[in-house]
Amino acid sequence: MRGPRVVAAVDGSGGSKAALRFALEDAARRGVPVEAVIAYRPPELWVDYDGIGSPEERRLHDTLRSQGEETVRAAIDEAAREFDGPLPEVQVRASLGSPADALIRESQGADLLVVGSRGHGGFHTMLLGSTSMQCAMHAACPVTVVHSTEAHSHRLRLHRERQDQRPGERRGRADASSEAEPPG
Repeated sequence: MRGPRVVAAVDGSGGSKAALRFALEDAARRGVPVEAVIAYRPPELWVDYDGIGSPEERRLHDTLRSQGEETVRAAIDEAAREFDGPLPEVQVRASLGSPADALIRESQGADLLVVGSRGHGGFHTMLLGSTSMQCAMHAACPVTVVHSTEAHSHRLRLHRERQDQRPGERRGRADASSEAEPPG
């Protein structure tokens, strides 16, 4: 699918479901179709073996592609149940490669690329994950990053934990300084 469209990144996560809902709403408002994209890759273990053979390799790719497409269709069906009004046309695409590479490639000629944010991973201070960051930096169209309620809840929990730790740290320093002898 090329031409005016909204590309949505879908992987079955809460963030991607939120991104798909946003993409459907935006596309319906604009009167353009949605291209729902999932990336897939063969297991890295397979890359190490030269003796796999072409028929087995083709079956693996076909299986991974169809599983990805099923994941996208399930997300579309779920979003459709919650959608007000008629759905825009939706095309499903399973694309070989890393998520960032596939989405950047699919962004060519699109009106908008919509990606979800699953949370912070190991870096609690980052607002974007590696895929959304790569898309924001390299996509050929504007990018919208949609935070899921799960990611939002996760960020709130982390914020509260940091806030709970700070008063204890301050209290510890204040207690230590009050125990010190006054200057004499």
